[in-house]
Amino acid sequence: MTVTMPLGEPDFRSASRIASVGVSKILQIGARAAAMKRDGLPVIVLGAGEPDFDTPENIKIAAKAAIDRGETKYTALDGTPALKRAIMAKFSRENGVNYAADEVTVGTGAKQILFNAFMATLDAGDEVIIPTPYWTSYSDIVEICGGKPVMVPCEASAGFRLQAEQLAKAITPKTRWLLLNSPSNPSGTAYGAADYRPLLDVLLANSHVWLMVDDMYEHIVYDDFETVTPAAVEPRLKDRTLTINGVSKAYAMTGWRIGYAGGPKALIKAMAVIQSQATSCPCSVSQAAAVEALNGPQDIVKDRRESFRRRRDLVVGRLNAIEGIECRTPEGAFYTFASCARLLGQTTPRGKRIETDADFTDYLLEDAHVAVVPGSAFGLSPFFRISYATSEAELVEALDRIERACAALRP
Repeated sequence: MTVTMPLGEPDFRSASRIASVGVSKILQIGARAAAMKRDGLPVIVLGAGEPDFDTPENIKIAAKAAIDRGETKYTALDGTPALKRAIMAKFSRENGVNYAADEVTVGTGAKQILFNAFMATLDAGDEVIIPTPYWTSYSDIVEICGGKPVMVPCEASAGFRLQAEQLAKAITPKTRWLLLNSPSNPSGTAYGAADYRPLLDVLLANSHVWLMVDDMYEHIVYDDFETVTPAAVEPRLKDRTLTINGVSKAYAMTGWRIGYAGGPKALIKAMAVIQSQATSCPCSVSQAAAVEALNGPQDIVKDRRESFRRRRDLVVGRLNAIEGIECRTPEGAFYTFASCARLLGQTTPRGKRIETDADFTDYLLEDAHVAVVPGSAFGLSPFFRISYATSEAELVEALDRIERACAALRP
């Protein structure tokens, strides 16, 4: 007699390469906040890493025109000629760095550019130096690509900037890349030419180490800060530097998914191999929109930067007025990265002791209904990140709640 066994759940086995990779803490907090909102709670979410503004009208018009012209087919693998020309002109005009067409690549967002570069260059055990606090995807992408993230903590007392001595100490024969982000997510810290100079001198002395720089927030800087990119500060490093950027933040085009980079021809060619077996070309309509973003009028970028500056000043001022919180004034991006160290050890009205920055952000979400992200998610505690890419009215209400929540803590 044949016995039929009941069917159960399949025995799924994930690849070892993602064993240490989890869903982003930012996304987890966002999901919790969304669930609370669905339950009717008045949650304010200050965790989103995208502008609250709409994509500028001229860019949307350009996209519609591309559709009407029938530009809805596959394009060249790593960018249309028109977009590459716009990127080359942008790098020359704004950054003082000149690239040829075969030194430029376009991908489906800057995250794909990062992935392509690491997948194309990292062998098992190769090391990537990442200053912390850092954008959470950096280390996960390195690990998925077989590399080893080497975290170097950068303290608030140093402006959250990597120091030359730290870099020199972190470099080993296995080091393949140094990854820098300016202005930074999550700290808002930006590197000027004088800040970059000692780091670039270390790289000049270590010819096996390449530099990857994420300039995504370059247009969102304040107080007359002068944005620079390392390949312009030290042209001798251009042949081993990948300069990454995109249209997501400056032009409020996060959903259009266009990132780009300039770098050595051999690297760009290797990255194209990876992209050819992943997504192939980026969206044709999004590329047409990106051409207009880069070539079109830039006044709206300046106007929106001023709006972000007002919000920054509001958030920093209010946070520093709260007993137990200290917040450095960031040079750029749309985040604050404030210390909650003096609140650790205190007890909430419900009797829970605040031991970590994650405990503090949980308390703000559950009791004050404000969603922010703990510094531990970015590799440095005890801090918390606020995104001020939302309306001033929401920011004022959220800060009122945070102030009341902190005042309610007891030693």
